[in-house]
Amino acid sequence: MNRRPPMALATAARAQVMRPSRQIAAYLLGGILVPSLIWSFFRGIGIDAPIALITLAHIFVANLLVWYTLNRLRTYARARLLSYVLPVNLLILGVIFSSNALLRESLSYSLYLACAAATLFVSYVVTTRVRHANPKLRHVIIPIGDIGKVLKSAGFQEVSDADSLEGLIKDGKITGSIVADLHHDHTPEWERLLAAAALKGVPVYHYRLIEEALTGEVRINHLRENDLGSLIPNTAYRTAKRVFDVAMVVLLSPLLLIGGIAIAALIKLDSKGNVFFFQERIGYRGEEFRMVKFRTMRDRKIADTTDARRDDAITKDGDQRITRIGSFLRKTRMDELPQAWNVLIGDMSWIGPRPEARQLAEWYEGEIPFYTYRHIVRPGITGWAQVNQGHVADLASIQQKLRFDFFYVKNLSLWLDILIGLKTVRVIIGGIGAK
Repeated sequence: MNRRPPMALATAARAQVMRPSRQIAAYLLGGILVPSLIWSFFRGIGIDAPIALITLAHIFVANLLVWYTLNRLRTYARARLLSYVLPVNLLILGVIFSSNALLRESLSYSLYLACAAATLFVSYVVTTRVRHANPKLRHVIIPIGDIGKVLKSAGFQEVSDADSLEGLIKDGKITGSIVADLHHDHTPEWERLLAAAALKGVPVYHYRLIEEALTGEVRINHLRENDLGSLIPNTAYRTAKRVFDVAMVVLLSPLLLIGGIAIAALIKLDSKGNVFFFQERIGYRGEEFRMVKFRTMRDRKIADTTDARRDDAITKDGDQRITRIGSFLRKTRMDELPQAWNVLIGDMSWIGPRPEARQLAEWYEGEIPFYTYRHIVRPGITGWAQVNQGHVADLASIQQKLRFDFFYVKNLSLWLDILIGLKTVRVIIGGIGAK
């Protein structure tokens, strides 16, 4: 069977309309050549001048990185890419420009700015073209076995007759892919047809892979290798990610300290109590750690019972315990900033499944199978479930949250972390999902 990455199906139609080579050509033409010629005409400086060539070399690298980053992020479910065009461009173009301070090369600021603006425009045009593409690809689903609820509303053509499928294969009318329950005990005739389709170059996918690509979740039935790929996630990337986490804390420490002092002063002025709030959370490999955050609630006494401690750990809608400044800190997620300390000492990561309070984790473990598997990676200040679902506490919502967490563990990568980072910016600006 075809083993291309399952995310490819979600974007296969789009790729046919504007192939990567055409996208790159659009960036090189619209993001570099046209603005540089216009700049040369008005400034009276040839683009072969040393300062122009050095500037164009920088902008060339920036264009390729912008295209590559947006192209990779496009393969993930729930990636509303149009809203990420601006931050991706600003980040990459800014980093490339700033790197010049280390290289100490002379750049033409006007040329760089002209090409940067053109690159941003091209990014929006290319992304819009890809987003609204409507090619006539024909995807076929075999409605035998368990094909999943999502696929029934995903626009696939159902083919339940073996003769019909054979005709489509012979006539070359399947321009997309075939999706089936490959774990089902199909008849020899169906197995022969699926094999024949694969030999013809038609992608054949197990429905679970496509569900994940469309929903950004991993279904929870059993902890099977077929569902998660491997029970041990990307080891090499986890090591690199730890180095990145520490480096980011060090680089951001001046801003964190200045911002932290200002927030601490506001908390003291707003209500009585400590500036920081400490809580026992369950983290990496199921070990307990003490998480720190800015206090956003009024101090209160808690009865020494399991139910009382569990109830206190749950934040409810319109919770009266939240202070005025606490409401703002929660909406902007600024109450989480002290957790940079937890990241530095290895309890947490910047990105990962959100750690739960010990009382809630014990409750969930007793009610939800495989809940503890989410602890196989370091918990994060932000994560895939947080940017897609927001704050939840009831068991039904926790089930969905766990599916998001498993999707993150299975697809652990730099690109998924970048997407979560971009989504986090959107969440902070919009105050989405906070309580």
